[in-house]
Amino acid sequence: MKLRKATVLALTASMAAALAAGCGSSGSSESAASGSSASGSKTDSSSGKVYYLNFKPEADEYWQELAKEYESETGVKVTVLTAASGEYESTLKSEMTKDEAPTLFQVNGPVGLASWKDYCYDLSGSDIEGQLTDDSYELKDGDKVAGIAYVTEAYGLITNKALLEKAGYSADDIKSFDDLKKVAEDITARKDELGFSAFTSAGMDSSSDWRFKTHLANLPIYYEYKADGVDDKDELKGTYLQNYRDIWDLYINNSTIDPTQLSTATGNQAESEFVNQEAVFFQNGTWEYDKVKAIGDDNLAFLPIYFGVDDANEGLCMGTENYWCVNSKASEADIKATLDFMNWCVTSDKGVEAMTSSDKMGFNIPFKSNPESQNTLFKLANANKNTPVSWNFSTMPSEEWKNTLGQALTVYAADQTDANWDQVKQAFVDNWKTEKELAASAS
Repeated sequence: MKLRKATVLALTASMAAALAAGCGSSGSSESAASGSSASGSKTDSSSGKVYYLNFKPEADEYWQELAKEYESETGVKVTVLTAASGEYESTLKSEMTKDEAPTLFQVNGPVGLASWKDYCYDLSGSDIEGQLTDDSYELKDGDKVAGIAYVTEAYGLITNKALLEKAGYSADDIKSFDDLKKVAEDITARKDELGFSAFTSAGMDSSSDWRFKTHLANLPIYYEYKADGVDDKDELKGTYLQNYRDIWDLYINNSTIDPTQLSTATGNQAESEFVNQEAVFFQNGTWEYDKVKAIGDDNLAFLPIYFGVDDANEGLCMGTENYWCVNSKASEADIKATLDFMNWCVTSDKGVEAMTSSDKMGFNIPFKSNPESQNTLFKLANANKNTPVSWNFSTMPSEEWKNTLGQALTVYAADQTDANWDQVKQAFVDNWKTEKELAASAS
C-alpha cells in the first residue's frame, strides 16, 4: 500500500534492527507465554489463546519478553514463533496446515494478501483499527480491512560524516547521483591514503541480498509507476534500468571488497564494515540504528539513494510492508484473545515501550500511542523535506522474481558485460510478466 505523502512526512518515532525486505539474523526461536485482554485484567486462559508468527528475527527477543509480561498481567496463553530470515512465507505455509495454526501473522502488502486473503479476519471497527493515526495504514481487500500496518520504516544511504569530512566532503556536497559518483570515485582513487572505502560490501548472501534485489530494485519500479501514474503493473517497461545499473556499478566498484566476492558477503559483514569505519556509505534503514549508533549520533547522516531521475526532489524511501493479519479460521475465542493482545501491544505502557524504545524493538508505530522518536535515523528521515520514495516492492510478484533478479545481479557483478546486464533486464522485465501471470492464475 502506498502511504500518502503528508502522512509519511509526519512520521516521528523510533526504528531499529534489520528488514527486508528481511533485516536480521537467521534462525528461529519459540517461546510460550500468556497474554491478556486489552484492559489488562486477568483472563481465564481457557477462553482463548494467541499464536504469533513473527516476521522480524531481530525483534524476537523482545516479543518473547513482551509475551512473558503479558502472561504476568493476564493469563491468556501467547506463543511467539519467529521465522528464519527469508523463510517467513514457507514457515507460514507450514504452520497454517497445523491444528494449532498462527492466530496472528503478517503479509507484506497486496501480493502477500492475494495468497492469504481467505485467512484474514475483517478488522473493520476493531480496537486496533481505531488506534491507527491514518487509514492509509490499512490493507484492504475490497471493503474489508484485511491487515493493519504495525511498523513504518525508512531506508537510504546511512553515512559516516566524520569519514566523509576526512575525504574533504560534507553531506551537503551530495545532492544528486552525479555528486555521489564524484565523491565515491574520488574516495576509491585515494582509498589507500584515506584508509577506508566509499561503500560497504554489497553482499549477495541471503542475509544481505534483499537490500538490492528488493530495496534498491524499488527505485526503478517507483519511477516507472510514477511516470505512468499507476501503483502496480502486470508488465514493466524497464524504463529506468540504466539508472539501476549505474547505481549498482557505483556500489560494487567502489566498495570494501572485490565484486567477484559478493556472492558470499553477508549482511553482518557490511554492518561491521560501517561500524568499524571502513566505509562511508551503507545502504540500509532505520532498523539498523541500534547497530550504527556505535559511531555516534553526531557522525550519522541519512541520504537518499540518488537515482539520477529527479534528484532535486528525491527524499528517503519511506513506507511499510509489515501488516498484521488475524487468522479468520481460528476459533472465536482465539480471535478475541488475539485482537485483545494486539490492542494491548499498542496501548499499554509496557507494550508501547517494548515496540518503540530504541533499546528494544525500536519501531516507529502508526498508532496514536507512538512517542517522539529516539532513533536518530528516523529524525534525519523526517527532516528531509523532499518527496519520499514510496515502497512499491510489495507489488513485486513473487520471491522467485526477487531471487532470479538477485542471481542475475551477482553474475553481472562478477563479470560486468552488457550481455550479463541483459540477463538482469530479462530477470527484471520478462520474469515480472511471467510471475505476475502465475500469481494471477493461482489466485
